[in-house]
Amino acid sequence: MRSPTVSLKLCQLREQAGRYPKRIFTTLHHLIDVDFLREAFYRTNKKSVAGYDEVTAKEYARNLEGNLKELYSRYKSGRYKAPLVKRVWIEKEDKTQRPIGIPSFEDKILQRAVAMLLSAIYEIDFYDFSYGFREKRSAHDAIKSLRDGCYQAKVSTVIDADISKFFDCMPHDRIREILRLRVNDGKIISLIGKWLNAGVVERGNVSYPDCGSPQGGVISPLIANIFLHHVLDEWFVKQVCPVLHGRCFLVRFADDFVLGCEKESDGQRLMKVLPKRFEKYGLTIHPEKSKMIRFKWPKKRLVKHGNGTFDFLGFTHYWAKSRTGQWVIKRKTMKKRFARAIRNLYLYCRYNRHEPVREQYKQLRMKLQGIYNYYGIIGNYRALWMIYQYVKDYWKKWLGRRTSKGYINWEKFDKFLEVWELPLPRITKMV
Repeated sequence: MRSPTVSLKLCQLREQAGRYPKRIFTTLHHLIDVDFLREAFYRTNKKSVAGYDEVTAKEYARNLEGNLKELYSRYKSGRYKAPLVKRVWIEKEDKTQRPIGIPSFEDKILQRAVAMLLSAIYEIDFYDFSYGFREKRSAHDAIKSLRDGCYQAKVSTVIDADISKFFDCMPHDRIREILRLRVNDGKIISLIGKWLNAGVVERGNVSYPDCGSPQGGVISPLIANIFLHHVLDEWFVKQVCPVLHGRCFLVRFADDFVLGCEKESDGQRLMKVLPKRFEKYGLTIHPEKSKMIRFKWPKKRLVKHGNGTFDFLGFTHYWAKSRTGQWVIKRKTMKKRFARAIRNLYLYCRYNRHEPVREQYKQLRMKLQGIYNYYGIIGNYRALWMIYQYVKDYWKKWLGRRTSKGYINWEKFDKFLEVWELPLPRITKMV
């Protein structure tokens, strides 16, 4: 049974953080008890992959109360040791590999408990233009804020910045230093240090990182937001904006961020100081992937070729005319994301062609709905329609390989689709 005392603790903590914005919290660890860990268990994703110990959420829940009491005992006495983190690799759009760290399920529970405490404090501090990994905020909210910012500031220049290997390169000493500015509880800081220094297992080999916070950990997104809140957000609001000549805005989603400037001279100044600011905290602004783009509101007689485009959160942003002839900012699926989507759909149809049709139909519906739910924004219908057509082609091709002829003609396949009807593309987000 979920305890109301946990909500009360978090509510009181938020209230204190809001009332005393300069307060440094030195005693938080006592707030975590068995009830708090139970609530953290309920808030932890049960469908994620098991960690190095291979214990699943279902197995852990069989003796939930006993496991939570034993976990609390180790936490309270200081005997808790961060277990090894399993490393897997996922492919990025540019064909490079991104490391993902998967903690054990029990470790996720304790990480979730600490994240709940820290979020209650830092959610009061975070700025509205920060959207990544925060409650009731999404990538679509960030995309809408970016477009509105361009209109309101009448931008002429956009800075599309990229932090090189952000999650892998955050210095541990800097993380602890920034945390102590607001939370200086020795037990909490020590626990976070254990997670940062936890051994990483890959192909039977164990390594111990001297920097970074593994992507995949429950606490990592919050640490990233706290780190960049200090390094970028506060710096931008308190030091950069007051000295600029024109209007400027920032939109950040985790380590992806875009700056828009009304004056081109302000953009040039920012491009010079950004690398120095991040270098001060042990990070690097990628010199090739980071760029300043001309993105000025076109005049009536100005052709669109005077402006550039930029990518943010899976969409390419560009100026174009609306149906009424007005210049507006439109968004379409990035080429790399589009190519990755159709490639994954092709491979699914190919390697699962011998599965029952009902199972293939179920999976293809889920995949298409997922694509529509994220990329179904105004102005991007054409990309969704193309993906839909590609899926029909791929499914027809690989189902045809199951027949004696080796193919299915379109007349027969259209009748097949009347029974196994794939979802049509649709606009799902009005942003």
